[in-house]
Amino acid sequence: MAYPRPRVLAIANQKGGVGKTTTAVNLATALAARGEPVLLIDFDPQGNASTGLGMNREQRQVGTYQGVFNDRPLGETLHATSIPNLWLMPAEDDLGGAEVELAGLSRREFCLRDTLASLRAKPTFAFILIDCPPSLGLLTLNALVAADAVLVPLQCEFYALEGISSLIRTIQSVRRSLNPGLALQGVVLTMFDRRNKLSEAVASDARTHFGDWVYDTVIPRSIRVSEAPSHGKPVLLYDFRSAGAQAYVELAAELLKRDAAGARADAARMPL
Repeated sequence: MAYPRPRVLAIANQKGGVGKTTTAVNLATALAARGEPVLLIDFDPQGNASTGLGMNREQRQVGTYQGVFNDRPLGETLHATSIPNLWLMPAEDDLGGAEVELAGLSRREFCLRDTLASLRAKPTFAFILIDCPPSLGLLTLNALVAADAVLVPLQCEFYALEGISSLIRTIQSVRRSLNPGLALQGVVLTMFDRRNKLSEAVASDARTHFGDWVYDTVIPRSIRVSEAPSHGKPVLLYDFRSAGAQAYVELAAELLKRDAAGARADAARMPL
């Protein structure tokens, strides 16, 4: 079945440990569970999204690096997962050297965008999610140039809001010079602990600062969410009834609802 132009979302935050990969894996799974064909691109050299979907390193011989930087046919880089409607472009070990290789290319910011052109021309996916590295280097820049919008996981802990300003400025810069259509999809509060006053304070500050860009759905701090990757499973498969799994189900529903309503924030109005 062909779908309208797929929605390409970069899931990005230059700060590590904020739930970025966890959000990428579980949001992709939740969207797929709703019948939306999804491609998850593991664009982080650490390869944690690939691990979280049960693909070990021996199975990652052909993936993101080969497809984006070595002209391997795209079809050979896409791997079906055990989850219906969910495909993965895994991160090989070679992806770690891509930043150095990119530095010498003339169109270094457009490699991923050019690679995905065929998927946009004959779309078979409703969503393409890109799990970005925890940095604002050339790999993340490629993701931002290829994306329609950016989804930002924001950890409910001290210093969380400080780092996000750099990402917002980067999005603005990319929009001005490389990808005029890039927008902010939204901010997702992660690792929220209702017993912790700091979590409440960070959530309140985020909503004050970003307003409607902050999703209503909040991802709680959860042992089940933390355990799931060690079993090579999204938390929705590891423990569907857990609070963390249900939060990602709600996040997927909210994302689809916002898109259906046309509630896509204009990056030109993003607060800094």
